[in-house]
Amino acid sequence: LGEGYAMMAVAPYLYIIFSYVSLLIFYRTKRFSYITFTQLVMLLVMPFFMQWVLGGYEASSGIAIWAILSPIGALMILGTRQSTPWFLLFAALAAISWKLNDALMGTLPIPAHIKDTFFLMNIMGTACILYAAMRYFQSQKERTMQELAIEQARSEKLLLNVLPKSIASRLKENDMRIADSHDNVTILFADIAGFTKISDSLPPAELVDLLSQLFSRFDQLAAKHGLEKIKTIGDGYMVVGGAPEARPDHAIVIARLALEMQQALAEFNAQTGRALEMRIGISTGSVVAGVIGTSKFAYDLWGDSVNVAARMEQAAPKGGIQVSEVTYQLLKGHFKLQSRGHIEIKGKGEMSAYLLKAEL
Repeated sequence: LGEGYAMMAVAPYLYIIFSYVSLLIFYRTKRFSYITFTQLVMLLVMPFFMQWVLGGYEASSGIAIWAILSPIGALMILGTRQSTPWFLLFAALAAISWKLNDALMGTLPIPAHIKDTFFLMNIMGTACILYAAMRYFQSQKERTMQELAIEQARSEKLLLNVLPKSIASRLKENDMRIADSHDNVTILFADIAGFTKISDSLPPAELVDLLSQLFSRFDQLAAKHGLEKIKTIGDGYMVVGGAPEARPDHAIVIARLALEMQQALAEFNAQTGRALEMRIGISTGSVVAGVIGTSKFAYDLWGDSVNVAARMEQAAPKGGIQVSEVTYQLLKGHFKLQSRGHIEIKGKGEMSAYLLKAEL
């Protein structure tokens, strides 16, 4: 009996000695894997050893439950795959203890109230440690998920700044070949007259800031009307109505945008003291729209109506909004337009053109 108590008393001291020895070896070798292994082994074996010394599950108040911290620790430190053998060892020792339980019963005559007290301590001790560990890792998981959600929202916002919402959704669904035909759209091209001379007289940072301020106003106007900005090329600005989402009023809403862009430029000049002038060209027709490339995606339009809109802008007078015959037919009765007769359009010959003046 005395020997049993002695072994019971020696076990914690052995644990402490082995722990200090392993820490000393770790300090000398800097091998984290070594101290991890030794601590997991002691954490697994010592509770079962104490249970065997005390006389089985009942006599030891289930002290072996502390051994579960070994596979849990392995899970947290080593990961899911490497923690599996530790859990299997725990299960094996538990099975061995169950087989030896009848032979160990009564090894030490421990009073019932002490066994009950230690049973509560063992249960609550392991429960508190496991809960604290799981709570910590759950809080880390929630923080990671929140950070992931923030980053996902940021990525979503960046993607929508590059592509239309419907196109971005299709790309996220691995639809990598986006090519759509649209029969009725209206395209607007705008650029700042004489901007090359202006750019030569401005420092790079001031030039970029000027364009950013002006085009940001145009972006807000396009968003207000539900139109899709396609791209900016230098001082050029391109918008489409009726793609990627069809709408029957594509020509009318583009015309309104053009007039508001002129007003926005006038306000910008008044605020900055500049005298910028802008040419705008508008045309209507069918286009093919799609995404090209596998990186740095770009949503773009192709078709004769795109070329005509660009030519209308190039041939427009400074400060003017020039529209093609097709667009004129859709706008007349809604806007005041002035005929320019037939004008020479590069690559197209003579074409009828009109100047958009105001909405009726």
